[in-house]
Amino acid sequence: MSTRKDEKYYIDLINEVIAEGPYEPTWSSLAKAKVPEWFSERRLGIFMHWGPYSVPAAFNEWYSRNMYKQDMDAFQYHIDTFGSQKDFGYKDFIPMLTAENWDPDDWFDLFHDAGAGYIFPVAEHHDGFQMYDSDLSEWNAAKMGPKRDVAGIMSKKAKDHDLIFCTSTHRAEHWFFMGHGKEFESDIKEPLKKGDFYWPAMPEPDPEDLFSQPYPSEEFLNDWIARTAEIIVKYEPALLYFDWWIQHEAFKPYLKKIMAFYYNMGKKWGRDVMICYKHDACAFGSGIVEVERGGFAAAKPYPWQTDTAVAHNSWCYTKTLDYKDPLDIIFTLIDVVSKNGNLLLNVGPKADGTLPEGDRHILTELAAWMKINGEAINGTRVWRKSFEGPTEYEEGQFKTQDLSKYTSSDYRFTTTGDAIYAIAIKASEDGNYTIRSLGESEDQNIPEFHGIIKDVKVLGHDGDVSFCTDTKGLHVEVPGFTSKYPVTIKVIVE
Repeated sequence: MSTRKDEKYYIDLINEVIAEGPYEPTWSSLAKAKVPEWFSERRLGIFMHWGPYSVPAAFNEWYSRNMYKQDMDAFQYHIDTFGSQKDFGYKDFIPMLTAENWDPDDWFDLFHDAGAGYIFPVAEHHDGFQMYDSDLSEWNAAKMGPKRDVAGIMSKKAKDHDLIFCTSTHRAEHWFFMGHGKEFESDIKEPLKKGDFYWPAMPEPDPEDLFSQPYPSEEFLNDWIARTAEIIVKYEPALLYFDWWIQHEAFKPYLKKIMAFYYNMGKKWGRDVMICYKHDACAFGSGIVEVERGGFAAAKPYPWQTDTAVAHNSWCYTKTLDYKDPLDIIFTLIDVVSKNGNLLLNVGPKADGTLPEGDRHILTELAAWMKINGEAINGTRVWRKSFEGPTEYEEGQFKTQDLSKYTSSDYRFTTTGDAIYAIAIKASEDGNYTIRSLGESEDQNIPEFHGIIKDVKVLGHDGDVSFCTDTKGLHVEVPGFTSKYPVTIKVIVE
């Protein structure tokens, strides 16, 4: 019979595993960790925001905070729709998170067909509800709501579908996430004690100074590190993602300890594991750099990841999702891979466990494109140039690219073996393409392309392809062939 593990158990285990090494809780030691080899082979992951916030399905996944914040639209919406926050609080959504129609095999078939190689369900969001079976809190999916170990089921099912299980924890922000509920008469009120769903509900930091007082307490930080260790021990994720606010200086010693514990546990499991982080929360080289809803203008010499969602306005399911065009998702995947990155694409299941039709449409369109062009994505590496073309990419977080500006002269490059893939962001209307970077160099002393082109193919086109080179580039002709999505030109070289 299993014995319930408490916070002390996990903190003692962390110290024991760190003492055994080889990783120590120092940046110099953690920087020696290796990015898992599979990360550059499987270029697409699927993020999943699913929790009690999926029940009201309104605004976004911050509903638990905003329904208590009196200057937010969600505050009055909640009163009008569900009643006062005193009589119907956020906790009352939990029984409505039934997952009665959840079919993980259906999900994972769809993800795998879309070309995904790994999955990233959110284990705990800012709201504090654990989508896994926990000994440290009763407020979890195994005991309430779905009454199933959601993360545990996903970790097992992932293997059946050739998907690698990863997960994320957004617990850090829970320090203040429910704090506005104390500002008026609601179901969030003192005394709150450790273990309570809403605890600690501290005042939210000044938006101009996110690291203002009160700092997270030792009590909260011990709870945070124990919960994180529990996820690691129970589910053995290949990657672990931290959302923002762990860059707060109060987390630093705890963050280094949990990273050393996790990396050492990976060694015990016989594989490399790694943390994904944002906002320079970790020393460079100690984890995988994460860029939210954005990217880099040029290729990077290190692996990185961007996370974005199928909708512009939310990470979770809502009734008013502003869906992206599938082209937006396909472009993002092509662009980040050409620059040595991975795409973590988020979907938002409904409370009953079904995937919305809008999410399914995007995944189905992506699957159709990947069936033809996937060889230019998964298993590829950065070429000597990542792009060419007249359209500038706007670098940074939360940047939306205007795809209407892209032309058939805008390319992204990837490579593997003797193949160079030139992906035209917009299909040519007449089937003619010119790739300047693969032309003949006028000056042999300039380090341009000097390879011998043996053959050229256009993925998805069964007919002949005409091609020739001169100093203006590689000219490819595929008359009558066009597509509503990017076209991949495969160049075989000596």
